[in-house]
Amino acid sequence: MASIVERPKKSGEVTYQVKWREGGAWQTENFGGETGAEQAGQFKQLVEAHGSQWPYGWVKGHGFVEPEQHPNDHPFGDYALRYVDGLNTVDDRTKHDYKRDIEKHFLGVTYVDSAGTEHRLGGLVHTEPDGTELPPTICNVTQADVNGWVGRQRHAVTAPDNPEKVLRIKASAKSVANRHGLLYVIFQTAVESEPALRESNPCKKTGLPRQDEGTDEEMVFLEHEEYARISLELRALDPAAADLADFLVGTGMRWGEATALQTRDINWTTGKANVQRAWKRQDDNTFKIGPPKTKKARRLVKLNADQLAMLRRLTTGRRPEDWIFRGGQGKAWRHSNFYHRKWERALAEAIKKGLGKKPRIHDLRHTHVAWLIEQNINPAAIQARLGHESITTTIDRYGHLLNNLDDEISAAVTNAMRVAAPREGLRAVRSA
Repeated sequence: MASIVERPKKSGEVTYQVKWREGGAWQTENFGGETGAEQAGQFKQLVEAHGSQWPYGWVKGHGFVEPEQHPNDHPFGDYALRYVDGLNTVDDRTKHDYKRDIEKHFLGVTYVDSAGTEHRLGGLVHTEPDGTELPPTICNVTQADVNGWVGRQRHAVTAPDNPEKVLRIKASAKSVANRHGLLYVIFQTAVESEPALRESNPCKKTGLPRQDEGTDEEMVFLEHEEYARISLELRALDPAAADLADFLVGTGMRWGEATALQTRDINWTTGKANVQRAWKRQDDNTFKIGPPKTKKARRLVKLNADQLAMLRRLTTGRRPEDWIFRGGQGKAWRHSNFYHRKWERALAEAIKKGLGKKPRIHDLRHTHVAWLIEQNINPAAIQARLGHESITTTIDRYGHLLNNLDDEISAAVTNAMRVAAPREGLRAVRSA
């Protein structure tokens, strides 16, 4: 702990000395003048906040010395938006989402209070050693600043003059990780630029929340009987909607992939569906056809006899470029229409009759994986069927279900050990 010692001078002036021990040696700093006592008190608090060490950036006898500014420094928001504009490997919708994250989550939520004062809340800020908060630049952000930003992401942002008004909800661990990934590559670009704007990436050692810590965006896995209840209600409501749901849960395809299938994408000889396109949301909230989510999402999905029979029924008399799954007027299904007009209504009826879960449409994909794991299908085969870019994605997302295979693994090891040659037999062979 630091202490303050008053040291009167012959002139009658009083010097206030802050004194503390650091590494076994006494350290002191003196303050004088009319505000000496106040300055000494503030400095004492800083020393204690830094674990009885000199505050970072403080020079004895001079105070905080402003660090030399990088000649090519940029406001973080300007640099980040230019980075996104320069991306040539992503579509316009992805750029739109990146810019939304920069504006809303990196720079913070904009709020004007009743007095007309504008606030930026919950965003990335740079905190000086004395506690002063400054707008972030591409050069002044530190690792501590990034860790502080992660902490703010994990809490809801409320209006300063109305705590009941939520401006931004708490982010899930997955959302924080995704946004941190974007933040990382922005700063990495500054590190790798010529000339380099930074020596290191402040995101490199960030402590991120565990993605399995809670129930945010929890996956719902349906048992066969549970899905049958939903399918029955869908078929009573609209057979075409039931066909699509059955196909989703039976293939594990993403919504945008299945609804983009055309008659020509089915190879009747091999019994496979060629996933080569998907619906993409645009900036104006409309959709257009584009490539699948990743390179490995371009794939061939094997279909069973029942699925092929259904597809034959749906494609009879169709042209090669016609959509296989169609809503009203022969147009491709739109997610919002299907969800509100078909899925929600069928689900509500199934819940009334005893269904104890409330799955999303995307949970049909998760359910498909659970059914495959239940049948001991190899994770690498599941990765290929789902179109995951990496086996790591498959294991990270569904690895907890693999615990169901513990008994099979144990039995396999036991059987392997049983066929091993007896030790006595080995000795006889060696002696011969």
